[in-house]
Amino acid sequence: MEETILKTVKVTKIYNQGKHNEVVPVRDASLAVGRGMAVVLKGPSGSGKTTLLSMIGCQIKPTYGEIVVKGKPVSKLPEKFANLHKRQHIGFVFQQFHLVPDLSVLDNIMLPLLPWGMSPLERRRRAEELLTEFELTPRRQFKVRDLSGGEQQRVAISRSLINGCTVLLADEPTAHLDAQLTADFLGYMNDLKQKGYTILIASHDPVVCENAMVDRIIEMKNGEIVS
Repeated sequence: MEETILKTVKVTKIYNQGKHNEVVPVRDASLAVGRGMAVVLKGPSGSGKTTLLSMIGCQIKPTYGEIVVKGKPVSKLPEKFANLHKRQHIGFVFQQFHLVPDLSVLDNIMLPLLPWGMSPLERRRRAEELLTEFELTPRRQFKVRDLSGGEQQRVAISRSLINGCTVLLADEPTAHLDAQLTADFLGYMNDLKQKGYTILIASHDPVVCENAMVDRIIEMKNGEIVS
């Protein structure tokens, strides 16, 4: 039987609950994603996919419902332990990359490891492996602001993997990419999938949704999963 890596059960998020300006971006969302699958949360802007992705990634807590990541119910964990679980198991690729432009490629990649208390030697060892894997070694001391868009993309993916995670979440990762960079991104995701990573992408980009790498599409509309 396929092992479930990500699961949500009737997850709801409410802002300003009970007030005149109450907003419910996600309502009763249930899904399950198996190990090594690549799944797309599809829907237009405002459909709730980014909020749901953020809850799965322990960035915000649901108002109701349960979220399980790698066997751990994370939705009711105290923030300290939820953050620890996130750092150990989940990597993020953001729409705008969120790199630090004045830091070097090497320092950007190592940045998520700073709260771990890990030795500088081990941080560098992990980063050097990713620099090699994503063909960034010649750029290791370049400031990120001096890189091409494709190189920045590879730095962002490398940084998302530095914690040794096996779950990768991506929020509209192709929204500002041209056709070639979109193809490159999907190629990297396919390579990671073949290595056993579980990937969940929030996107309304038809190029992403129609890619052969994608195992399943979960469609959202008005905060609810509709298919």
